[in-house]
Amino acid sequence: MKRPEIHFIDYSQEQFNELALDLYLYQYAHNGIYKAYCDLIHKTPSEVKVFEDIPFLPISFFKSHQVVCADRVPEHTLTFRSSGTTKTTERSAHYVLDPELYQESFEKSFRQAYGSHTDYRILALLPSYQEQSNSSLIYMVDQLMSEAKEGSRYITLEDDFDALFKKNEKTLLIGVTFALLDLAERFKRPLHNTIIMETGGMKGRRRELVRTEVHALLKDAFRVDQIHSEYGMTELLSQAYAKEDGRFNCPPWMRVRIRETEDPFSYCPTGRTGAINVIDFANLNSCSFIATDDLGRIQADGSFEVIGRFDHAETRGCNLMMA
Repeated sequence: MKRPEIHFIDYSQEQFNELALDLYLYQYAHNGIYKAYCDLIHKTPSEVKVFEDIPFLPISFFKSHQVVCADRVPEHTLTFRSSGTTKTTERSAHYVLDPELYQESFEKSFRQAYGSHTDYRILALLPSYQEQSNSSLIYMVDQLMSEAKEGSRYITLEDDFDALFKKNEKTLLIGVTFALLDLAERFKRPLHNTIIMETGGMKGRRRELVRTEVHALLKDAFRVDQIHSEYGMTELLSQAYAKEDGRFNCPPWMRVRIRETEDPFSYCPTGRTGAINVIDFANLNSCSFIATDDLGRIQADGSFEVIGRFDHAETRGCNLMMA
């Protein structure tokens, strides 16, 4: 089957559903692991006739198999790996055959939520991710910073924050949660004209806190009305952003569905907590239908919240907090 064309544009529900079905057929035909899983659960093309029937691949397959639409992974493929929390943690691998597709996705995802990244000075407080190789988050931040305003860079807790924020420039401060909390303890002052965005993650450095508690601590320290959040992971090539109250909004080429925790093939009504399934068209060359280990719920306006994680799910680098 010919590879579908993906465009990072607004889709009507009908257009989205139609393209999702085309992607299912393409990935069933070209992704051996996805095909084997679909066959095992009897979700072959003869059984999948409508959007609602498309099966979602458990995210754990990215740890145990090469989830890619190719007979083998070509040499020099861009490979992202999850951070892991210990040396013995098995890390997910996402083989990105088309890096330009990822770049277009994250640039347009950001633009949908915040406007052009070139309008911001970007400061990144991501010590744990910088310690890891092959981080999709670092790749994204690198690319955004390369075109952002002068002064964009990675920062540490040892930097002179009074000098960093002296000019009151339009700034995005993006950080892993534990590092932002460390900063909040050391540097309590109003951060005007600054978006503070947490990517989740305590990395075993701090006691796990509920998201509302984390946001309250950060808002109090930096005298801001809202703390923003990014929802992304190694296994996805698109991001959702929350500007207020932990309500995430997807770009038009990404959708979230909430499955029942006791029945992975049934779905929850609006407002009820279940497990998060993600459709990501940017995952064209891997798998666009991912059953995550996150718990959440969809609201009536289409936004979604991340509530926590399954008890059996391994602690991940991003979005670890219970809400």
